[in-house]
Amino acid sequence: MGDDHDDVVRFRQRLGLPGLIDVHTHFMPERVLRKVWAYFDSAGPLTGLEWPIAYRHEEAERLAVLRSFGVLRFTSMLYPHKPGMAAWLNDWAADFAARTPDCLHTATFFPEPDAGRYVREAVEAGARVFKAHLQVGAYDPNDPLLDPVWGLLAEAGIPVVTHCGSGPAPGKHTGPGPIGRVLARHPRLPLIVAHMGMPEYAEFLTLAEAYPEVRLDTTMAFTDFVEEFSPFPTAELGRLADLGDRVLLGTDFPNIPYPYAHQLHALERLGLGDDWLRAVCHDNAKALFGV
Repeated sequence: MGDDHDDVVRFRQRLGLPGLIDVHTHFMPERVLRKVWAYFDSAGPLTGLEWPIAYRHEEAERLAVLRSFGVLRFTSMLYPHKPGMAAWLNDWAADFAARTPDCLHTATFFPEPDAGRYVREAVEAGARVFKAHLQVGAYDPNDPLLDPVWGLLAEAGIPVVTHCGSGPAPGKHTGPGPIGRVLARHPRLPLIVAHMGMPEYAEFLTLAEAYPEVRLDTTMAFTDFVEEFSPFPTAELGRLADLGDRVLLGTDFPNIPYPYAHQLHALERLGLGDDWLRAVCHDNAKALFGV
């Protein structure tokens, strides 16, 4: 990955950035991560694509790679697919954040009776960002069991990175409708729409225009890999430019099938300008998380 490292460093230097802030990176218990990798290896039903993991390293090496790129802050996106997982994932993430100061303390949840309790405990323990995955979790974000969760996160102003778009395959509760109903009840919720909401890009831009606390992360969007099956509509580039203060760099590291630098170059070739790139890759997240 030597060339990749040099490409990332040159990108940062050209823009005069002190570093990058990546709001969508995955660190999780090793046994869970191995299962995720096995899923991608088998071209699972949610992807149906060949998906070679570009950074299939042990945890220490993955951290070293990110830091060598100049990533100043990152996240440990993790998520349950069934009840009874979220609380122990949060315990692991709290420990990971404690021993990894450049990781934004991440937590998660699932619709279950004790969700409100353990989310509050995670917030009190210092969680800075949450992850929700409506596709993998296969749950309705409007489940009454999540009412105290959304309310607490909105009140505390803690962002929640949410996979709510219907890519790479639709789920029963994906798309702008279900999460839009959550926003209607909690308009101050700092929602970060993962993957730019692919493939419903335009609809999620509309949600961001309607709710000032809605943001979008760039994870995998605009890359050659995604453009093959879910291209971003060029007609929406003007709206994307106008929302430049609410777009955040995300990559899905380490679970990406191409070099890290490709995500950066994919953003650059949109032609939205260096100020837009600086905001997306550093300034917006710096302001949101106060780092």
